[in-house]
Amino acid sequence: MSLKQFIIVSLSLLLSCTVVIPQEQTPLSDRITGYRFDVSLDTEAKTVAGKMDAFWVNKTSDTVSEIRMHLYMNAFRNNLTTFYKESGGSPGRRESDPGWIEVKSFTGNDGFDLLPSMEYISPDDGNRDDRTVIRVMLPEPAMPGDTVAVTVDFETKLPSVIRRTGFADDFFFVGQWFPKFGVYEPSREGEKGRGSWNCHQFHANSEFYADHSVYDVTITLPSEYVTGSGGRLISEKTNGTMKTQVFRAEDIVDFAWTAWPGYQVFTDRWNHVDITLLIPETRINQVERQFSSVKNALEYLGNNVGPYPWTHLTFVDPPSKGAGAGGMEYTTLFTSGSADKIPEFINLPEMVTIHEFGHAYFMGILASNEFEEPWLDEGVNSYWEGRIMDHYYGSRSGMIDHRLIRISDNSILRLSYVKSPLRQIASNREYSWNYPRDSYSMLSYQKAATTLRTLAGIIGEETMNNVFREYYRRWAFRHPSGKDFIEVVNEVVKAEHGDKFGHDMNWFFDQAFYGTGICDYRVSEIVNRRYSGTESMADDDEAEDEDGSRESGSVYTAIAMVDRVGDIMLPVEVLVHFTNGDEDLEYWDGKERYKDFSYTGTRRIEWVKIDPGYKIAMDVNFVNNSLTESPWRVPVRRLANKLLAFIQFTFSLFLF
Repeated sequence: MSLKQFIIVSLSLLLSCTVVIPQEQTPLSDRITGYRFDVSLDTEAKTVAGKMDAFWVNKTSDTVSEIRMHLYMNAFRNNLTTFYKESGGSPGRRESDPGWIEVKSFTGNDGFDLLPSMEYISPDDGNRDDRTVIRVMLPEPAMPGDTVAVTVDFETKLPSVIRRTGFADDFFFVGQWFPKFGVYEPSREGEKGRGSWNCHQFHANSEFYADHSVYDVTITLPSEYVTGSGGRLISEKTNGTMKTQVFRAEDIVDFAWTAWPGYQVFTDRWNHVDITLLIPETRINQVERQFSSVKNALEYLGNNVGPYPWTHLTFVDPPSKGAGAGGMEYTTLFTSGSADKIPEFINLPEMVTIHEFGHAYFMGILASNEFEEPWLDEGVNSYWEGRIMDHYYGSRSGMIDHRLIRISDNSILRLSYVKSPLRQIASNREYSWNYPRDSYSMLSYQKAATTLRTLAGIIGEETMNNVFREYYRRWAFRHPSGKDFIEVVNEVVKAEHGDKFGHDMNWFFDQAFYGTGICDYRVSEIVNRRYSGTESMADDDEAEDEDGSRESGSVYTAIAMVDRVGDIMLPVEVLVHFTNGDEDLEYWDGKERYKDFSYTGTRRIEWVKIDPGYKIAMDVNFVNNSLTESPWRVPVRRLANKLLAFIQFTFSLFLF
């Protein structure tokens, strides 16, 4: 049998099933990789073991002599792994509960034994004790169009719940649990050289990157366990105390699943999407909140980014003992985060659900490289989280809505950035694990979200929506980079605004994302000078009559003095309010260090406010954005009263 004949036969066997499994729809992706599993969960030993058939298709023009795969679970193997060293944490919640994955056999085309040619490599840091990446030399190079099919027998030991995977007593969340292909990236247009495998080690500050795949997964486990996964349940068969379930998922970048006897199952539907919620019995009163939030996210992202392409969605609110599995995304499966008692005015479950669902778009559909450009997922997703939360739950109360205190989700995102001592670090560090001093979260989430919100403030929200609609249309299921996103921004802004903001928007990204400056504008002074006949101008404070009155009909030169304190230069509006009630809204390109807006006439300036619409969210100090000639003491008293009320409110939280 020739190699090509064997490949055809292997693919036929790989994609056939013992049961008829209908495809959900026309393929959404190129399906470069695919996986079939037949595994068992040992609830006593805390292991998942069985067989994996998988394939990778060489859809490049390169001749590829090796394959690379992730063994993510080995990050929790011992205290010598790269993950352990970077995080300083236990390989499991308890040192006695590490996690690992053992490859017991590895065969390829023609049944060739590949195990002797498998080796552990550490492409990122050279750590010989890290076993999260393997390289396997092929007996024959994969030519363009060839398929590499492999069969792997493996056993995975789950750690105590850490980094959103593992176990806690009888609770299991099984993520990053199997040998998984890296992404073979061909050289981009204009680049020299061949492509290469993008297959990074498991780091403390990074998540994942993979091709869209088809998953057929057969799981055998005790029959009392309630399960959920990223696929549709195709069949279920019970045999005594055990049951076997078959799931299928299409065009997703990862497959995870969960099992726990205590789950309560609720179902709902939004348009074409069947929604399943797994939740502890103690939180049944939150079911409606959870369904409402995920439907809000489906609606908002569907309207402003692109359609949700799958017909199913499962999300999980883990029990308290499995809280370490909360807040994680796997495209058509994600975990929320809550507690048994969450007051109605704290929208924490809603925020986590909306955020984790959003990853279905930016980690799942667009599938950017989170190892190298985490902001393309986490930051973009946080930007949309803020918009969705504030749209549905209040622009000033999206996160907390209490009569004593109201806080928006966008405010929390912004403050996490502007108050960070590391806010001047650039957002384009080469790799996510090289971010210094625990700046990964701030840069990848809050700074990126705040910067995108600023971009929307400059170009307009509807233009921003059109940017993402085009980004989705052009790059869905194709692994876009930051450069690709910026090209879309430039094209859409150019089409809608011409040269209003310059030839392109690179000046914005060079400063805001890839620079180290900060944005800070300030109203430094208000000057009102009066003409006295032909005499020189006198300061307004000295131009009053003895009784303190002002002469009617006097002519003034009124000046609003504004400064650019920071290095970032962004266009901004300046609102000038006069004592007669008039208001002038000025436009400033923000390039000068100092800018004066002068007015001659009978009007005097009462107050000045930079960025009255709060469009420039990156401005690190809103307090110095305004100045008034007539300070009003009432707001100070109100602030003091609110502060006292907030202190009382904070203490009341401990009573729950």
